[in-house]
Amino acid sequence: MNPETKLEELLIDAEADDEGVQHTPPVVSRPWLLIMGLILVAMNLRPALSSLSPLLSAVSDSLGLSAAKAGLLTTLPVLCLGLFAPLAPLLARRFGAERVVLGILLTLAGGITLRSAFGEVGLFAGSLIAGASIGIIGVLLPGIVKRDFAKQAGTMTGVYTMALCLGAALAAGATVPLSHYFGDSWSVGLGFWIVPALVAALFWLPQVGQKHGAHQVAYRVKGLLRDPLAWQVTLYMGLQSSLAYIVFGWVPSILIDRGLSATDAGLALSGSIIVQLLSALTAPWLATRGKDQRLAIVVVMLLTLAGLFGCLYAPLEGLWGWAVLLGLGQGGTFSLALTLIVLRSRDSHVAANLSGMAQGIGYTLASMGPLAVGLVHDWTGGWAAVGWIFAVIGVGAIVAGLGAGRALYVGVSSEKV
Repeated sequence: MNPETKLEELLIDAEADDEGVQHTPPVVSRPWLLIMGLILVAMNLRPALSSLSPLLSAVSDSLGLSAAKAGLLTTLPVLCLGLFAPLAPLLARRFGAERVVLGILLTLAGGITLRSAFGEVGLFAGSLIAGASIGIIGVLLPGIVKRDFAKQAGTMTGVYTMALCLGAALAAGATVPLSHYFGDSWSVGLGFWIVPALVAALFWLPQVGQKHGAHQVAYRVKGLLRDPLAWQVTLYMGLQSSLAYIVFGWVPSILIDRGLSATDAGLALSGSIIVQLLSALTAPWLATRGKDQRLAIVVVMLLTLAGLFGCLYAPLEGLWGWAVLLGLGQGGTFSLALTLIVLRSRDSHVAANLSGMAQGIGYTLASMGPLAVGLVHDWTGGWAAVGWIFAVIGVGAIVAGLGAGRALYVGVSSEKV
């Protein structure tokens, strides 16, 4: 299969081991309603993460949180992305993917409510619940898209990516103005994001009960954990994600301490996320024009590091230029991480299992980045030393990417059971 064809499979199906799902044509009675539901659900997979960072200083001051505790607060949701991702296919096989998505959307809304209205305990418990919810939906949603829109997988990949970025950008840019509008209440600013979660649940409700094919476990893949190439893909996914969640969790706080208002810091993050769309949609296409993906991996990671160092050290007059570089880099690193999962797999069953490994282990690893930033800031009382964290993670991602970007397949295959 050539690279252009394989890029049509960027939406990895978490239930690819279910033969019935693979071979039974889906029944979609109202595709426009499904598309609207998918877009609204996808838009809710980032606001719980990106809405907190512009208000992190206000939340910390209000509740008396140390930088270490604030670091833990930014780490918990990301950690849960990895820890709870493996539950998604198990829940889907038992209850059906559509029912699970609806139930977890309500759980997400509950987590957002908890963290915004019940003090420090609620803040941490709600962040944990929100992260777990996002981790489960984030694994299931691409599979639903791929199953029900198999002939439009490439187009729907772009729609899915745009919805993710739009949700993150809206939350990053609008949370502080919302909190100001409601009497400088960070609680209302964070709690507002329960509204799009409930709206998404309302639009998703018609999908529950629809018949999309029987679930029958028919394939298994063994040996991924012993394969070096699989680990290189996983490490690249985890390390580039670590930088992404450092940006979500800490860059607004860095910019505020450098002299920006909370509103301007949130807008800078929002703008950077919007720019990610350009490279997220083009980087995979460009990366498959050459013999492998190593050059593309190095280029997008260097853009990411340049943007991060610019936001941390360069004069604020040029901030928007650095924010654009950061967005171009991070949009490319994320989309290439997804691309590598497909290109390094011989078939969809291997890809589904490699995706589970890369997300489960990778996101768990990624959670250590935001925690490390909080600890270093707490120890040093400033942000200058955080640049070393950026450098170590970035170099590690390049090293892992140089291995993962080679034109090889992981040394495992799927077998029918």
